[in-house]
Amino acid sequence: MSKEHQKKKLQRGLDNRHIQLIALGGSIGVGLFYGSSATIQMGGPSILLSYLIGGLVIFTIMRALGEMAVDEPVSGSFSSYANRYLGTFAGYLTGWTYWFMWVVVGMAEISVVGVYVNYWFPDTPNWLVALVVLIVFTMVNLANVKAYGEFEFWFALIKVVAIIGMILFGLGIIFFGIGNGGQPIGIDNLWAHGGLLPNGINGMIMSFVLVMFSFGGVELVGITAGEAKNPQRSIPKAINNVIWRILIFYIGALGIMMILYPWDKIGTNGSPFVLIFDKVGIPGAANLINFVVITAALSAFNSGLFASGRMLYNLSLQNNGPKFFGKLSKNGSPRRGILFSSLFLLVAVFLNYVVPEKVFMYISAVATVAVITSWTIILLTHLKFRKSKSKAEIGKLAFKMPLYPVSSYLALAFLAFVIVLMGFIKDMRIALIVAPIWFLILYIGFNIKKRNNNR
Repeated sequence: MSKEHQKKKLQRGLDNRHIQLIALGGSIGVGLFYGSSATIQMGGPSILLSYLIGGLVIFTIMRALGEMAVDEPVSGSFSSYANRYLGTFAGYLTGWTYWFMWVVVGMAEISVVGVYVNYWFPDTPNWLVALVVLIVFTMVNLANVKAYGEFEFWFALIKVVAIIGMILFGLGIIFFGIGNGGQPIGIDNLWAHGGLLPNGINGMIMSFVLVMFSFGGVELVGITAGEAKNPQRSIPKAINNVIWRILIFYIGALGIMMILYPWDKIGTNGSPFVLIFDKVGIPGAANLINFVVITAALSAFNSGLFASGRMLYNLSLQNNGPKFFGKLSKNGSPRRGILFSSLFLLVAVFLNYVVPEKVFMYISAVATVAVITSWTIILLTHLKFRKSKSKAEIGKLAFKMPLYPVSSYLALAFLAFVIVLMGFIKDMRIALIVAPIWFLILYIGFNIKKRNNNR
């Protein structure tokens, strides 16, 4: 291996504890703390079933990615696998779309931080908050990977502890009346306002779109494989914990939320987590939760900037992106990719200035299509990955995907169904216009690159 190639290697500076918390940090952000308001309005209490079904699909996707990541732990993860098993265009499409997804998700994250800050400082413009967050976290990501991992560990830990605390505290209110004058609330709110399916089966089905958006980021653990000290141990552990994260942090937290407060009273003005504790009348709790949801959004934004920089670096190594992004800084950080991503994130600052009331729904719609594209390619790549292996090689795989290939085909069908559903939601249709334009841009870009390489 040449010295030049060695210099291009990312540092394996992430410990097991970093990997576990980064996996949490990427998947618990605005989709849960802010986007859950819109999801609840769509399906009411039935969204708990939506999250369970969507969670099983996500677990299937993660096991497919995990099988490949443990067998071949590389930087860039599924973009690198797609490039190898589906062809160079698939690697090009996957890498750039995943970069695009994290830039768009980053826009959503910093957009809602302004909403949270408004809880304390109503006159602070959202665009100003977004700009400050962008500058601060760009600087954090320019540090080495161990510094990033340490920062993300503590940020993610805050929201994990807070959600568990909220669940335990909520159970105390429900069954023992703690903080409610000793009067237990009970669980009647789950069905007392129109039943478990207040908007019918259609309401539950339509909620799948925002449910899947909220899961965006779980695949981030695959990106960390190239910088994990012991990927064969840390990656399977992080992926197997996905199902518990979904049960506790999504179904558990939202279930408590809708028991404490009637689902039809939970609006979209701020985080429902804050609104609940504010209404229950517990002194200081709403301020604490508001602090937590801010750290949650910042944590997810931090993870997204990490992922986007690494994806541009990997695209460069695959010859699917400019060589400009293939150079690392002295501390082993893909600085150029991070700065390029930050430049695009300025669009969120502009959107918060122009259309602050619509920015979250528009951005989440585009992000949903982008992440579903990435998940689809993970599943398709895994199908080719398996077919490329002999029976002996399959037998040696350390982290096999369960119920293969039936689980793969069911997951692919579900993802296609979610895309179709987006056409029936007015504010989501914009994504079905943006997505084909984005794919056309990538197709043209790939062919220009191919033509230049053949000269």
